[in-house]
Amino acid sequence: MSVQFGLALENFTPASKEPDIDAVIEYATRAEELGFQSLWVWDHLFLGAKRPFPTLESLTTLAVLAAHTTEVTLGTGVLVLPVRQPAVLAKVAGTLQAASHGRLTLGMAAGWYEREFEATGTRFAGRGRLFERNLEVLRRLWEEDGVSGDYGDVQLRNVRMLPLPKPRPTVLIGGYVDRVLKRVATKSDGWLTYFYTAESFSRSWQKIRGFAAEAGRDPDELSNVAQLPLCIADSYEEGDAKVRAFVADYFDLAEWSESTADSAVRGTPEQCAEQIAAHLEAGSEHLVFAPYNYEQEQVERLASEVLPLVRNVPTGGAR
Repeated sequence: MSVQFGLALENFTPASKEPDIDAVIEYATRAEELGFQSLWVWDHLFLGAKRPFPTLESLTTLAVLAAHTTEVTLGTGVLVLPVRQPAVLAKVAGTLQAASHGRLTLGMAAGWYEREFEATGTRFAGRGRLFERNLEVLRRLWEEDGVSGDYGDVQLRNVRMLPLPKPRPTVLIGGYVDRVLKRVATKSDGWLTYFYTAESFSRSWQKIRGFAAEAGRDPDELSNVAQLPLCIADSYEEGDAKVRAFVADYFDLAEWSESTADSAVRGTPEQCAEQIAAHLEAGSEHLVFAPYNYEQEQVERLASEVLPLVRNVPTGGAR
């Protein structure tokens, strides 16, 4: 299986900065020129009070990028599905799929920031069930011409949401615990991870494949995307110090997950290539990098000095 490489975009910043849509467009178009195969945006309505994170809305940002790119996959990593009204989201995503000529991948998760749920009138306690409900509604509206069903506060009476997206958006599910990994195995096209070491990735990916087999699904139908921090530097020590500061400044790592700054790819180009190879050997198929401070120099060096060393490394794991 050929490996794919993508980049996360800076539509989400710490309070010391604000995201700049023009800079995001420039960054994205250059990434496509350099041969990266995907671009990913983060999704929050708002995050943090004392430590806020300014954010450009994810799907609007992707719509802008659809008009400035031609080939790259456009993805969310991850969309907080329960706070989105599913019929509205189905129409927005279907239109974005048409605008991008079939390049949309929706990474989705149940969410964790309670204030977003309160602000949208969404029950936080039942977010897992609401995630599954919304996903079922999305899939039916994308795939069926004439949808009826009673979904509590969502009532569908022979709904014809045309045109149907062709193909429908790819759906990846993000999450950590076994009940979510089972959801990945049975209700999605694959798994999207967030800052997992190669060892943690391998363990959970094998679980997902096992859950799929138990449910009677061919595990090879599933794909995966792994998001990783990156810092190319003159030494491992320099890269390690810089990328840890970057992760602390930009990101939250869930205490209940195995997400960690230890997952970062860092050091000299050769050291970065060795670490990327370890992720590929663990079964990662598509690596998405969040480069140190989103610096263009990091992107250029990744494309010219690191990836040529690993493009022929096969993905490992069970296939």
